[in-house]
Amino acid sequence: MAAIPAGDPVARATGVVKRFGALTALDGVDIEILPGRITGLVGPDAAGKTTLIRILAGLMSANEGELRVLGGAPGEDLEDLGYMPQRFGLYEDLSVIQNLNLYADLRGLPTPDKRATFDRLLAFTDLASFEDRPAGKLSGGMKQKLGLACALVKTPRLLLLDEPGVGVDPISRRELWAMVKELTGEGIGVLWSTAYLDEAEKCDAVCLLNDGKLLYSGDPAGLTERMEGRVYLARSDQVDRRPLLRSLLDNDAVLDATIQGSTIRLLSAGGERPQIDGVSLTPVPPKLEDGFIEILGGGPKGTSALAEAYTTFERSGQPAIEAVGLTKRYGDFTAANQISFTARPGQIFGLLGPNGAGKSTTFKMLCGLATPTEGQCAVAGHDLKHSGAAARQSLGYMAQKFSLYGDLSVRQNLDFFAGAYGLAGGAARAAIDKVVDIFELGEKVKVNAGQLPLGYKQRLALACAVMHEPPVLFLDEPTSGVDPVMRREFWVHINGLVARGVCVLVTTHFMEEAEYCDDILLIYRSEQIATGSPDDLKRQAAEAAGLDDPTMEDAFIALIEASHIDTRNPRKAA
Repeated sequence: MAAIPAGDPVARATGVVKRFGALTALDGVDIEILPGRITGLVGPDAAGKTTLIRILAGLMSANEGELRVLGGAPGEDLEDLGYMPQRFGLYEDLSVIQNLNLYADLRGLPTPDKRATFDRLLAFTDLASFEDRPAGKLSGGMKQKLGLACALVKTPRLLLLDEPGVGVDPISRRELWAMVKELTGEGIGVLWSTAYLDEAEKCDAVCLLNDGKLLYSGDPAGLTERMEGRVYLARSDQVDRRPLLRSLLDNDAVLDATIQGSTIRLLSAGGERPQIDGVSLTPVPPKLEDGFIEILGGGPKGTSALAEAYTTFERSGQPAIEAVGLTKRYGDFTAANQISFTARPGQIFGLLGPNGAGKSTTFKMLCGLATPTEGQCAVAGHDLKHSGAAARQSLGYMAQKFSLYGDLSVRQNLDFFAGAYGLAGGAARAAIDKVVDIFELGEKVKVNAGQLPLGYKQRLALACAVMHEPPVLFLDEPTSGVDPVMRREFWVHINGLVARGVCVLVTTHFMEEAEYCDDILLIYRSEQIATGSPDDLKRQAAEAAGLDDPTMEDAFIALIEASHIDTRNPRKAA
């Protein structure tokens, strides 16, 4: 164990270069991690974040550059290093306590110290009631907490976290953040890689990577302050929010725009206030994400090539999706209870809730992948009990976990899903050629899907779901782990499809994405607890928790917490 002078970095990298053949993953990157501070590592998909973390952890070597980790070379001092990989690195068939035991043995924790250490970590992560549960049966948030606990079986001086919040609901993310913040109070230096820029905004320092190059390093406020006077809320009495978003994104005076309830939040391309006919602009404070998007050159344009080539569906009075009393039980466990809602053509309907609330179970029943214990559901006018095959031909499904075949090429995946959705011969070839062009997959058609960067995997998954141009689209956490630029591109396509009359059902843990929904159903502990537009839910949360101008994330947490109190206090619930 090398001694580090007080206040010196626990890790420092200077001029780090990493090449994989002709690809340069890191190009002269400098970074330092100080004790008692959280350093955020942000950047788009394939920016080099995971590569840098693996080099610091001693899992791979750099081609060039100088590195000092815990006073020595990377990998020399593993006793004082905690590492939580991007993908769940635990053993799903082992219980919580068995995973902790395994990592304790790997880290050389003395047997007499194990029980006290495990009790402390189980209390710290609130997993004490689940120590005998298999890791594979934990919710997403609980898995991440267990991963953090395993990284802490021996208290490290340096903690490397590779996107610990991916796939985790806002409540669990806040709990993870509070845990890590507590660790920095003990003097631990933390590197936190994240796709959630609200997390990066809380870091003591941020490093922004893109294409392997370091574009910014310093205080998060430095990125935010440069955007002062360039961010506005846009409203129009003449144009609905989706057409308004499209026109704003296609306007050269606008660098970025996103839906925020009934308004559009926009970033101007220059320092001057944009002049847009029929649109009123109200200045609002900038966020870190504004600086992130600006330094990367802005978001995508507003016109979707996918939507331009898509079938237009009539907005009839018939529901596109209808659920009546949907219930699913597994033995004594009720995964979803009496879920009822209606979604119309040309509407985005959101199912929100914490990990394990019952969203994916409801999704599977609506897609015909799970049979309801009770209740009825219909898609595009087809009752799933009696016309399941016809219903499945009328929908496209993008699963929560990448559901394509990693050992098949992009082209082979497209061929397979074309057949699964009833396309054959010339129709299949034409549909595949169209989505390859729209999603810019041409250079990747011979690459195995498992080898694609995450952003391209998501493009391919969406391409497979829309090849047959269904009137109903199911999206189960479609952008989990994807950077903000790629998320914007994804939602440009979705907004375009909705304008064509497609009905979209979506689950997401990004509350900024929930703003795009027309209506939202909030599920907690298998029950529906609130419904309404994003602005409706914010108003309900403001009344329930006394919040002033809550964000969508504030509303999500407040309504869940209010329901949690009610279920524990029958008198209040009554």
